[in-house]
Amino acid sequence: MTDLAAYLDRIDYAGPTDATIDTLHALVAAHNSAIPFENLDPLMGIPVVDLSRAALFDKLVQRRRGGYCYEQNGVMGYVLAELGFGVQRLGGRVVWMNHSEELPAQTHEALSVTVPGVQGPWLVDVGFGGQTLSSPIRLEVDAVQPTRHEPYRIREHGDGLLLEAQIRSEWHALYTFTTKPQPQIDREVGSWYVSTYPKSVFVVGLSAALLTDDARWNLRGRNLAIHSAGDTERIRFATAADVLNALTDRFGIDLTDLGDRVDVEARVNAVLDC
Repeated sequence: MTDLAAYLDRIDYAGPTDATIDTLHALVAAHNSAIPFENLDPLMGIPVVDLSRAALFDKLVQRRRGGYCYEQNGVMGYVLAELGFGVQRLGGRVVWMNHSEELPAQTHEALSVTVPGVQGPWLVDVGFGGQTLSSPIRLEVDAVQPTRHEPYRIREHGDGLLLEAQIRSEWHALYTFTTKPQPQIDREVGSWYVSTYPKSVFVVGLSAALLTDDARWNLRGRNLAIHSAGDTERIRFATAADVLNALTDRFGIDLTDLGDRVDVEARVNAVLDC
């Protein structure tokens, strides 16, 4: 089975694969609901440095793991390019829930995607965790754009752009970015930094997220929030074993290979309330 066929099977997608806007929307939706955002490798002390096609497909597709932005958008970028879309990889600085006045590091990857026969690029981002884009949006400024979930908009910000989401009638800033393509070496440096820096949120706490057609599933430590249709259900797990069960049963993460290398339960237990 080729990488592409294995990926389509991984996201349970059997629809058209021609490079159209409908295909782009369908692939993003299928990816969102099948491959979870998760930071288990950094949490377990395993750096995420190799962003090659082979490494990313092995982890997210063959081993049925999830990943964060460099991995999620890494795989999506390779798939879209193979299907005939134009793909540029962009760098961003996360400002979501960041209350510091200091400039955040450039540690996010998103995609600028062009569709044959369709004017202008689209912003695609399947790797922003709990508030990831659930649909492609046009890469244009000041237009409020619907997605399968909340409205989003892109605004000018300094010498670049700012992505915002409308959550419960209020606009929230997610990340700044530019349309200048980000080279592989910069993405590798960014991924190494967020997966090894002692104060990185990916090193000091557990996060997982999954996006379905009608809900956002967000896990932080022992706390699971399920956001749907203006309502939120909250579940607080008692033990690390309960969290591991949720990662496996609710998020579909195969923990087998991790368990062969580290004591996953012990590490999760240490960050239940982080």
